Amino acid sequence: MLAAMSMLMVAAKLVRSGLTGEHVRALAARAAGDWERLCEPEILAAVDLPPAARALLWRPDRAALAADLQWLRASGARLLVCGRDDYPAQLAAAAGAPAALYLLGEAAALRAPQLAMVGARRASPLGCAIARDLAGALAQAGLTVTSGLAIGIDAASHAGALAAGGRTIAVLGSGLGRIYPRDNLGLAARIRAAGALVSQFPPAAEPRRQNFPCRNRVISGLALGTLVVEAAPGSGSLITAQCALNQGREVFAVPGSIRSPLSRGCHRLIREGAHLVEGPEDVLAGLNFLPSDQILVGCRLGGAEASGGSPEGGAPLDKEYEMLLDALDFEPATLDALVARSGLPGASVASMLLILELQGRVAPYPGGLYGRLSK
Repeated sequence: MLAAMSMLMVAAKLVRSGLTGEHVRALAARAAGDWERLCEPEILAAVDLPPAARALLWRPDRAALAADLQWLRASGARLLVCGRDDYPAQLAAAAGAPAALYLLGEAAALRAPQLAMVGARRASPLGCAIARDLAGALAQAGLTVTSGLAIGIDAASHAGALAAGGRTIAVLGSGLGRIYPRDNLGLAARIRAAGALVSQFPPAAEPRRQNFPCRNRVISGLALGTLVVEAAPGSGSLITAQCALNQGREVFAVPGSIRSPLSRGCHRLIREGAHLVEGPEDVLAGLNFLPSDQILVGCRLGGAEASGGSPEGGAPLDKEYEMLLDALDFEPATLDALVARSGLPGASVASMLLILELQGRVAPYPGGLYGRLSK
């Protein structure tokens, strides 16, 4: 841990400067490895730095820095500086890595082999179920699941890893003193206890739009590869995938329905060479990663096996329920469409859908649609 107050001040300045790890290494070389001298005027003048960053380091906002350090002491967080031993090596090797990171949680989680999992915020219930299943299986195999704490696929990925007893890391587009989104405060607390919360921004930084591309580069930079589950064209998840490619990391994508806009981003990635993922074994093979327990991971997309048992291991469904699920398949459909396809009375279909929803087999979608979650 950076123990000296002067070094903590240097690290906090570096966070506010927006410099990269390359800049910090150049400063450290000029200072002959004396990290506490990084922000001295003669050192700053001798290294090619963006003028705005040099000015911030030379004449920082003292009140803002004092607030940062006060939060650091009160929260129990750590500051990791690129080029020092506790900074994650995988990220340090990526171009444009942040000069420094705030960390809440377990620093060892950042040094573990990681898989980034990202996807749509307005994800479908099926997409979230797939993300949870994959994250759980991959966490059990020994990978730490890294994502961005966003609503949708990110949250489902974190939750899946936690449910499997694995580790997960959340990289924020805000400061660690302003967890965003607020709906995921509870999830963030669980992640801190079983992994880490990370940010390259000062503790009180708001979640501004321009922060998220930077956050995405950190997500992909920490990981061996990036897996995308549901992404519309132009989504931030595709930016993360492109960052992974630029960093020389593997990219994976889960295919989906050709009728769903949320499948188009993943299908584009697959056409461009991303690994097509039907189960966790596809990710492990693409990373050449041997599961820590030396067993074949048995998770398949969709949750339950094709035996007809419920996701919770209950009894097989009655024939009429099987007919309704066959009519639904994996394309979301309206109640009227299901009545027409199955030949069952409308009242019966409505009550059966409620039972299937309680069993975790189907889920309601916007627009009066229902989607199937398992076989």
